[in-house]
Amino acid sequence: MFKKVLSLVLALVMVSALAVSFTSCGKKAVADMTGAPLAAVELKKDFDVPADFKIGIICLHDEASTYDLNFINGVEKIKTVLGLTNDQVIYKKNIPESAACTEAADDLVDLGCKIVFANSFGHESFLLASAKKHPEVQFCHATGTKAHTENVANFHNAFASIYEGRFLAGVAAGLKLNEMIADGKITAEEAKIGYVGAFTYAEVISGYTSFFLGAKSVCPSVTMEVQFTGSWYDEIKEKEAATALINNKCVLISQHADSMGAPTVCEEKGVPNVSYNGSTEEACPATFIVSSRIDWAPYYLYIIKQVCSGAEIDTDWTGTVATGSVVLTGINKTAAAEGTFEKIQEIAAKLKNGEIEVFDTDTFTVGGNKIADDHKADVDDFGDYVADTDVVENGAFEESKFRSAPYFDLRIDGIKLLNEKF
Repeated sequence: MFKKVLSLVLALVMVSALAVSFTSCGKKAVADMTGAPLAAVELKKDFDVPADFKIGIICLHDEASTYDLNFINGVEKIKTVLGLTNDQVIYKKNIPESAACTEAADDLVDLGCKIVFANSFGHESFLLASAKKHPEVQFCHATGTKAHTENVANFHNAFASIYEGRFLAGVAAGLKLNEMIADGKITAEEAKIGYVGAFTYAEVISGYTSFFLGAKSVCPSVTMEVQFTGSWYDEIKEKEAATALINNKCVLISQHADSMGAPTVCEEKGVPNVSYNGSTEEACPATFIVSSRIDWAPYYLYIIKQVCSGAEIDTDWTGTVATGSVVLTGINKTAAAEGTFEKIQEIAAKLKNGEIEVFDTDTFTVGGNKIADDHKADVDDFGDYVADTDVVENGAFEESKFRSAPYFDLRIDGIKLLNEKF
């Protein structure tokens, strides 16, 4: 009961737009925030939405999860842009990755939804089952892999090049490490960051690797340790993982897990933190540096426009920095190194114009060796884990080019996985 109440309180803290202070260890800290170096784009309505239009949203958790909250915020943003009423947007929250997802999707169809969207990887096969039963409705799924191989006309996948956002957040982490080295708080050899990961899935591997490479691009001595939890959302396990990493002398923590567990541990222990899916500065004003996230609002606008206009939805859609789908929060000057805002803007411009590639094969090795130009990855996900597609082009591993969901599969040097049972 206490955990449930705490989760609800944390969700309210994250949603609130009010400036608050946070008391930790008897000291009051107030974050000093800049604007976002990679901000959300302005979205506009340029089409008509019929009065009977409805969209259904299936979430794995609810607002207590930073992951689900990010999707919900995107929906609410589009409600405002398009002037949708509460009756036109129907949520199904806390829907597990089971047949319950099919039931929820079927119910949304019965309620008149023209689009049904689900937000978790494990929802995919269950959402697909509903799509096959209801060809008149469009089904859209985040983080999935099957749309381009199943060839079901009304079933679609979507993701974004969030590895670019993670790389930029990693730059902020590397600059913080440099500051700590310059201030004599750590040596260059002690520049070790910790990462709380959910599972050993490609999405998580891609995320922690791009974050590490961003840090390494400005702090060459950095190393990383990753602790997995075996769950997308488990506040206790995420706290335990962050605590273990800090006890193992990691001096900065980031995450790919969905609760406030890791950030709150960092605030309690005074360890710098780079969060994910949204700012944690109101709860963690002394330690929060920056956060990267996917802004799903551009995708919601796109699919609603396609359906209302009678146009087809892309089978496999990848949002980018250019579409406004990859964004960073404002930077907390209280915790970030001086010059972080300007450096991130500089690197972001180079990512946009192609001057920098996140997975440039000259910037990392695997087992001491550069990866081959004919390296293949498992893009056509049939569950057999067979590498089937050449993914290196012009000296870079091209993530999210051959399908929207990540397929990065390399364990690069400099990153130590503390547990791989998940």
